[in-house]
Amino acid sequence: MANLPVVEVVEAPPERGGPISLARDCEATRIPSGSTVVLPAGTRVTITQSLGGQFTVTTEDGALLRIADKDADALGERAPATQAPMTEGPFEEERVWEELRTVFDPEIPVNLVDLGLIYRCDAVPLPDGSYRVEIAMSMTAPGCGMGDVLKEDVRRKVQGVPGVREVQVDVVWDPPWDASRMSDAARLQLGWM
Repeated sequence: MANLPVVEVVEAPPERGGPISLARDCEATRIPSGSTVVLPAGTRVTITQSLGGQFTVTTEDGALLRIADKDADALGERAPATQAPMTEGPFEEERVWEELRTVFDPEIPVNLVDLGLIYRCDAVPLPDGSYRVEIAMSMTAPGCGMGDVLKEDVRRKVQGVPGVREVQVDVVWDPPWDASRMSDAARLQLGWM
């Protein structure tokens, strides 16, 4: 009998838009409450959004949840390519804004800057030549429990900008957010123009 080549069978990834069975237990954040849950392996979910390194999914019973990039493999996905931390180079405020544009609302496929949720971003020089970045941001609704989750996303991403030593992020409600704060790009993306 001839030696036949060994053929490795690789299961195709699930089609986008279709249900996926989680390959393992993974942590998720309920939207909009912000509470943390563990979804057991085998839970069937559908990815509704994959932006900014996070996945928004719905379960078969209608729950809306966010799964972090560290758990992408549970979805049969690859974690989004991450850049090496920006530790080298001079401080540039535009780099802070670039990082802020990588944080997305889990329900709306638009970043926080274009949604108009970043009310203020100030770079305060520190005596050692580094900077403290002070950010005031809001949510689209006062009852949104995702405030602490998005606040931490903003803090973590801005902390990686060269020259940033401290990041202070405050969630504010005055003035209340409304759709007039959105950029034209966001309005166009959402079909509001």
